[in-house]
Amino acid sequence: MTETLESLKAALTDRYTLERELGRGGMATVYLAHDLRHDRSVALKVLHPDLTTTLGPDRVQREIRYAARLQHPHILTVLDSGESGGQLWFTMPYVEGESLRERLTRDRQLSLEDALRIGREAAQALQYAHEHDVLHRDIKPENLLLTRDGNTLVADFGVARALASEEALTQTGLTVGTPAYMSPEQAAGERQLDARSDIYSLGCVLYEMLCGEPPFTGPTAQAIMAKRFSTSPTPVRVTRPEVPADVDDVVQRALARTPADRFASAGEMAQSLRPSVATPAATGVLERAPARHQEGSHRTRWLVAGGVAALTLVAMVALMRNHDRPVALDRGVIAVAPFRVTGADSSLGYLREGMVDLLSTKLSGTAALRPAPAGAFQPFRLRQAPILHLWQPGRRATPRGRRRYGGCAGRPSPTGHRPCHLSSLRALSPRGGPPRRVRG
Repeated sequence: MTETLESLKAALTDRYTLERELGRGGMATVYLAHDLRHDRSVALKVLHPDLTTTLGPDRVQREIRYAARLQHPHILTVLDSGESGGQLWFTMPYVEGESLRERLTRDRQLSLEDALRIGREAAQALQYAHEHDVLHRDIKPENLLLTRDGNTLVADFGVARALASEEALTQTGLTVGTPAYMSPEQAAGERQLDARSDIYSLGCVLYEMLCGEPPFTGPTAQAIMAKRFSTSPTPVRVTRPEVPADVDDVVQRALARTPADRFASAGEMAQSLRPSVATPAATGVLERAPARHQEGSHRTRWLVAGGVAALTLVAMVALMRNHDRPVALDRGVIAVAPFRVTGADSSLGYLREGMVDLLSTKLSGTAALRPAPAGAFQPFRLRQAPILHLWQPGRRATPRGRRRYGGCAGRPSPTGHRPCHLSSLRALSPRGGPPRRVRG
């Protein structure tokens, strides 16, 4: 490895000075370098020699040049590329800050405001790339860079694109992506991926920023992928209850197992991650409106409240004036009133509403009658509430001296129970009026 590094340094001696190693991954090593021509610091990424040999230097350089066309405020662009000493390399601006992985390693969880901002800016970068027919395929905290001034940059579009072709996957035996952040279709090895695969990966990153760990974890890559196909992620609010429900919904939609159930585009996801999805009381991230606008809003609210109060008063006066007028009855409509349950067993109180639903359902199947909507009896008063008598075996079927509006009649069965039916129901309009009797 030392010989390879020395060979690279010698080959780049007239263009770049390699100062120190910044990081190492499965596909490349990154160095801090000084651009002699432009007198600036850059990040120089060198692909591993075996990967370069397998893919072919021409194709890798072609794909890196294609990714270099992406010019967006939230994309870490490619500045230069080439081949030196048998090794492929490309340079990117050196970001004075840290990766999201470093931030999560230090803080584990991010504030809601920071998580929404990073997720929104990354989604905006993905939307731009997708519009130019470029998928990232490896969105993860290591590839999201955070600048000191609070900006988010998505890195490594070129490497992912170079590895994305079917030929590259077959020759190298590699799977582009990281198991903890792969979409289900990507983990299944599907060749034809679209923007919704990147959206899923970003949803995993957003979940980790809020909860402190990815939605699916396990001891091996196979275990993580198996969970992705067999279980659903735990809602964010279970781990972090103070997160607004709207934010949790955004995460769950991005993590939908079926691509059709996710956001249709990264731009739609970015729009959903605007601060307005969270309530001011829960997050404090909403900007406060100017004082003049606030005064206008208060004045508008008072006017609306006054208007509502006036309309309510007018409606009450009209109701009082019409209180004694007879109510027109539709002979084709029947309203089932709530029952009053009597008897020693108080646990049967649920039958009060249950019988209403049951009778309404039965009556809806007749041609001559149709049940009125729920609450239709509220404007009326009953001469006597229908009673649902629940008689026990051996007791009298009908209490003496009481008019029966609902109850059981007929010969007792061998067990002492009697068949039940709605025998009579009377409803009066306000202030009296002719009652309607419906016999069961």
